[in-house]
Amino acid sequence: MIVTTKDLFKLAYGKYAVGAYNINNMEQCMGLFRGCVDSKAPFIIQLSKGARDYTHKLMLEAIVKAAEQIFPEAVFAVHLDHGDEKTCIDCINSGFYSSVMIDASHESFEENVRITKLVTELAHAKGIAVEAELGQLGGVEEHVSVDEAHAKLTNPDDVKRFVDATGVDALACAIGTSHGAFKFTGTQGLRFDVLAQIQAKVPGFPLVMHGSSSVPQDEVARINAAGGNMKGAKGVDADQFAKAAELGVTKINIDTDGRLVWCRVHREMFRDKPEVFDLRPPGKIFMTEYAKFIAAKNVKLGSAGKLDEVRAALSKKSGCGCSCGCK
Repeated sequence: MIVTTKDLFKLAYGKYAVGAYNINNMEQCMGLFRGCVDSKAPFIIQLSKGARDYTHKLMLEAIVKAAEQIFPEAVFAVHLDHGDEKTCIDCINSGFYSSVMIDASHESFEENVRITKLVTELAHAKGIAVEAELGQLGGVEEHVSVDEAHAKLTNPDDVKRFVDATGVDALACAIGTSHGAFKFTGTQGLRFDVLAQIQAKVPGFPLVMHGSSSVPQDEVARINAAGGNMKGAKGVDADQFAKAAELGVTKINIDTDGRLVWCRVHREMFRDKPEVFDLRPPGKIFMTEYAKFIAAKNVKLGSAGKLDEVRAALSKKSGCGCSCGCK
């Protein structure tokens, strides 16, 4: 059941974070739905500009629609991740998305405001929520590439001004994370001091953490043992998610970790069974392994076990009197 991103944020704020997971194909989609249903967690399924171009946007949307029928107990929102103005407008007009992210963070503050406000007005006219970004994360994800020299933390003093000027529904903040598998070196970590200042400027407003994959070291070790070369890969400590949620983070984006699971499963399969040429055996293993990974991640996010609570709240809001959570 597809629901609004805003409703999920209202229910989660200050208590837990909703996992926002990127998918690119059927195997990721099936593993994601299984993992969230097994852990009884609401979730956000993210389709990036690159994912929509991978085969065709209609193919990916059809996969999600099919999964919704296969897993009728699932409660989730559909979100465009890191969209430019053109892609956001296309998604808004499609009628399929719960929310879109307009990423104009590479522009000046004034231009970021202008573009974000334009997208927000178009989206709100159709009941679609908008996420924007202020500050810049380093690293590479899809078409977004920011070198370390140009990465910058979100300035708390700019946050309220930006939110008021644009009317956005959620804000992605740069608080020390970066995209990709090499997020930190040494002892760096999340800047909770900056996050606390941001929350103080916009209390009750949903904040978003991008670049939040944990890059599990056991996955990295197994990839390297099967022929990979990912020395030094390091991500966000998942035990810090709960503290981030207390400080207003209601959505946490996880993409790289899913790719690591995919990479590990396939490298080990081709190492251990070089005679295999059928794409289905590693695909089946991946769906099972990814479901387990998702379920465990939802526990860290605090969203595991919240599905019935979310469904009941949405049902009450709709006034339908049933437990389906329909709108």
